[in-house]
Amino acid sequence: MTDRRTLDALDVALVAALQEHRRAGILELSRITGVARGTVSARLQRLEDSGVITGYGPDVDVRAAGFGVQAFVTLEIAQGAIEDVRRDLESIPGVLEAHATTGSGDVLCRVAASSHEALQQTLVDLNRSASVVRSTSVVALSQLVPWRTLPLLASEATPDAGRSGMHTEAGST
Repeated sequence: MTDRRTLDALDVALVAALQEHRRAGILELSRITGVARGTVSARLQRLEDSGVITGYGPDVDVRAAGFGVQAFVTLEIAQGAIEDVRRDLESIPGVLEAHATTGSGDVLCRVAASSHEALQQTLVDLNRSASVVRSTSVVALSQLVPWRTLPLLASEATPDAGRSGMHTEAGST
């Protein structure tokens, strides 16, 4: 069972402000949300410590970086071979992410390549894993909804932020 941390409106407003103003510091976030710098600092530290905020690195658009061909690959693997497959997948640069899944496949991978030929090589590399029994791939034509978290966080945030002066426009996106 996953330990779920309940977020409130201030937590969501801080996440929204960070997404909209990626280079904002504590003082700027304080101004945007309308709460004290100390409160912002403490909340961000709590969000980091609890694992809600996992980093502040740049988001990278792999398409803009020259890897415009993306695909989703479902792998069926040998029973009990998940750690071997994890190691094999981590060694393939084109594997952006991989998830153990339920259903007809065991692992779902998102891969990117610079061309269809490079994608084919990545698929060959995936199938070279001794633990992969079968793979099925589908090429992504376009992205309809980009990776996002704010609507989910906001949907279940407790409304009381504990700060009556908080500006709400940062949390309304």
